[in-house]
Amino acid sequence: MDSVGTLPADALSRAVIEIEKHVSSAGWDQPAQLFALVPTDELLRAAPKLAAELGAEDASEPLTSIAQGELPDGLADEALADALARIEWPDTVSGCALAIERVVLPASVEAGLSSAESDAELTRMVGSDPRRHEVRMVAAVLREGDRFGAVRLRSHDEDSAVLTGTDLVPTLCEVLSLTFEPSVGSRSGEGPGDDGMSDEENRP
Repeated sequence: MDSVGTLPADALSRAVIEIEKHVSSAGWDQPAQLFALVPTDELLRAAPKLAAELGAEDASEPLTSIAQGELPDGLADEALADALARIEWPDTVSGCALAIERVVLPASVEAGLSSAESDAELTRMVGSDPRRHEVRMVAAVLREGDRFGAVRLRSHDEDSAVLTGTDLVPTLCEVLSLTFEPSVGSRSGEGPGDDGMSDEENRP
């Protein structure tokens, strides 16, 4: 496979923006979704039929995103790392991306949530706070270390209002990068397909 270093400098940011628009087109209240990122020219050579199904008939976009399915509903941050740690990407995958929705509160407010005596009370406290923001975050990393993220606020649900940047969602990017660590991965036969190219979903 071609070296990731041959990818354009903006390859990852373009993939993130494309994924974010694709996921947002289906509206809010979606489960977390995982994507493999594969160099488009490599995909065209290795699996032209799959490339056609994904709408990647040419290499106009340097990376093709391939949906790997939804992660379990209600996956808490603590469980998210465990779920992703079971993934082992094949060499054909140069990166991965995760789209996930979260409720964000100011740090001062989050500190006060520890007083909640039950999950129900915690949900009520978060849901009633006027300073809460519902956001969709898309984090992506390349095997070689590049990172990029995008954030859309539900209260400003417009493409022009989407925030993007290399350091926008560092925690999610850090968790995703662990899926490329040699010592972290699934047991044999688990995780994405043998070629890392699930065709059950199409390319954004």
